[in-house]
Amino acid sequence: MTVPAMPSPLAPLQLRHLETLQQAYGEVLTRLGLDGVLLYSGQPRLHFADDQEASFAAYGHFMHWTGQADLARSWLLIRPGQRPRLKVHAPDDFWHLPAHLPDEPWVDAFDIEMAHDDAPPILPAGRFAVLGDVSAALAESLGADGNPAALVGALDECRVHKSDYEIACLRDANQQAMAGHRAAREAFLAGGAELDIQLAYLGASRQRETALPYASIVGRNAHGGVLHYQHYDSVAPARRRSLLLDAGHRHRGYCADITRTWAGSDADPTFAALIEGVTALQRRLIDALAPGVDYVELHQRMHRALGQLLAEQGLVHCTPEAAVNQGITRAFCPHGLGHSLGLQVHDVAGRVDGAGRPLPPPESDPALRLTRELETGMVVTMEPGLYVIPMLLAPLKERVAGRDIDWPLVERLADHGGIRIEDNLVITPSGHGNLTPAE
Repeated sequence: MTVPAMPSPLAPLQLRHLETLQQAYGEVLTRLGLDGVLLYSGQPRLHFADDQEASFAAYGHFMHWTGQADLARSWLLIRPGQRPRLKVHAPDDFWHLPAHLPDEPWVDAFDIEMAHDDAPPILPAGRFAVLGDVSAALAESLGADGNPAALVGALDECRVHKSDYEIACLRDANQQAMAGHRAAREAFLAGGAELDIQLAYLGASRQRETALPYASIVGRNAHGGVLHYQHYDSVAPARRRSLLLDAGHRHRGYCADITRTWAGSDADPTFAALIEGVTALQRRLIDALAPGVDYVELHQRMHRALGQLLAEQGLVHCTPEAAVNQGITRAFCPHGLGHSLGLQVHDVAGRVDGAGRPLPPPESDPALRLTRELETGMVVTMEPGLYVIPMLLAPLKERVAGRDIDWPLVERLADHGGIRIEDNLVITPSGHGNLTPAE
């Protein structure tokens, strides 16, 4: 006797999410004169000259419907006014466990074929597009337009404003990720190496390495000043100065992206004060989040506040305005304030307006990933940072700005790396909600 799965509290939200998607896709396809769109989930890539595959995550627009991040070589046909057709690649295989779908109500909203082959379905008569990692030759063989920009842009915009279901998934992802952060902090304070800290994070957040939405950044001491530090030292350094942990979780396709920085027992007192300052700055910036807020202006506000913090802690001997105007704050923080978040960590449509018109970042801030006004339903990260990165600070020594920097203090902080504090926020009609739980 098969015991039915317990109903998920997400089930009604997910069904409403699918109804909204069906309506939105219908409107977009009709407006563009299309009879439907075929979404390909994608396939993992083999390492060169090897039979091992790299980690895989399905195409975002495919996940938008299914929530299945690891469903490879599968196809989803969407047509206005008709049930979506999902072809799942599930061959008989004794080397690997075949793909399967969860026993959940959303599955009943699809016409499903569990197929041994991964060939695209035959399209009915009409005008269709195919989206995803598909070749021009395959699109031509299907008689479909391959990744037309107008359709991709319109569907990207459909992902900007999250449904209640998506926000619930993001909140759950944040809960799991924060459990990992708490365990990682304990591992750091106990003297663990970067590898020990990562293993503690994975265990507490209940995920394997290949399921992470991005590779964890586990930077002890100076490694915290490498923005996308990519290694895990297996031996702990003699001094316990700092840990910067940027690590997330994926739940039903949706990504958490959280960063915390902690001072160790050997930290310079100024570094601990800087962590407090960046944390307070982040809270003030979060308080400003609301519909209609210009995110570029918020990023610029971060730099003005960083100038104030640098002056308060004695790292610069000039006004906060001078620290910004001379490029000092951007040498201490070269990245943007945050980005859109959803099915991708750096989610789509962050640098265009609602009509798809480009909104390039300012020349002074090329790394800023979100340049549009905030709107209800958006989910964004807020991640101000302050780093001691020698390659960025060294050129200032040759400029007038170098006279305003306390270089002995910079040298004292150089092996502490840097600070980043990052939460995930949803924009609500009256302001915002924080999806990231307190530590």
